[in-house]
Amino acid sequence: MKGIRLAMTIERIGPTDPVQSFKKTKPADKPKKSQGADSINLSEEAKSKAEVYQAATIAKQAPEIRWELVEAAKKKLQDPSYISDKVISSVADRLMEYFEIT
Repeated sequence: MKGIRLAMTIERIGPTDPVQSFKKTKPADKPKKSQGADSINLSEEAKSKAEVYQAATIAKQAPEIRWELVEAAKKKLQDPSYISDKVISSVADRLMEYFEIT
């Protein structure tokens, strides 16, 4: 039996590169369109902090207090003859203008 050769053929079961199956990519998902309008929700704490920030900004922009005028107004208000219908009407008119009340 010296001259007998046996030949065997092995067929491939899978790819020769074991990483090849991981290299295949799937197409990217398309973004879904929303049916409604965009919206956000703010917590009560965030709203409160925004109000404090706005008030602080307004206070920083306010003019300085002129204490000499405050003292003069206090003295006038202590005099009983100062408060009259004319003064009350004038103050009411100014307040209405300031708060844009018509």
